[in-house]
Amino acid sequence: MPARLIARLDIKGPNLIKGVQMEGLRVMGDPCDFARRYYEAGVDELLYIDIVASLYGRSKLTEVVRRTAQDVFVPMTVGGGIRTLDDVTDLLRAGADKVAINTAAVKTPELITQVARRFGSQCMVLSIEAKAMGPGKWEVYTETGREHSGLDVVDWVRRGVDLGAGEVLVTSIDREGGRKGYDTGLIAAISAAVDVPVIASGGYGRTGDLAAALGAGADAVAVADALHYGRKTMADLRAELAGGAA
Repeated sequence: MPARLIARLDIKGPNLIKGVQMEGLRVMGDPCDFARRYYEAGVDELLYIDIVASLYGRSKLTEVVRRTAQDVFVPMTVGGGIRTLDDVTDLLRAGADKVAINTAAVKTPELITQVARRFGSQCMVLSIEAKAMGPGKWEVYTETGREHSGLDVVDWVRRGVDLGAGEVLVTSIDREGGRKGYDTGLIAAISAAVDVPVIASGGYGRTGDLAAALGAGADAVAVADALHYGRKTMADLRAELAGGAA
């Protein structure tokens, strides 16, 4: 199966934003406009993450998803502030295809099973924000990379998949927004631990980074910064995925 190219859109309130290591946020504009542009350019999927929802106990993404679904017809994964089956239901009704859950999954692991049983494992994406703690070791962080969980990433991903997660989204906090490439060691460790698709996020910088992530075991790659700032076009990224130069 060909590797999937995913546009990641981080949302704060009504705006698309971009930061470095999840800090220093800059407003980019209306997320629906960006989503439509990426869809028209041929992206495989969209990933919406509400980066402040878990902090404030609410998500503003339902309306963004609903607006996007009117013009965009590729799968949408949505994360941020999802705590209950009702939250999942609302997002799916608005037009999401999958939900990515991090903080609530760590706090209430049985939610993974509940979502998988109600909506199918393919809908339940385990979102992991990982920070390196030493050679070959990473810790799971919650609250958009702000809080320690004490969980080892590889142990947690195994448990999450056992509980019903059908896909894993792994974001490297250390690499996010830094343009220095994906954490291939992290991707390889997760890919070796589970047999569900793995989405690599955080760190795309230059030609060769996508191939490195896929070589480490990722099934899909999420790109944000390079697309939002126009450093790469969708055609550039497609050429990379196909093994061409961009």
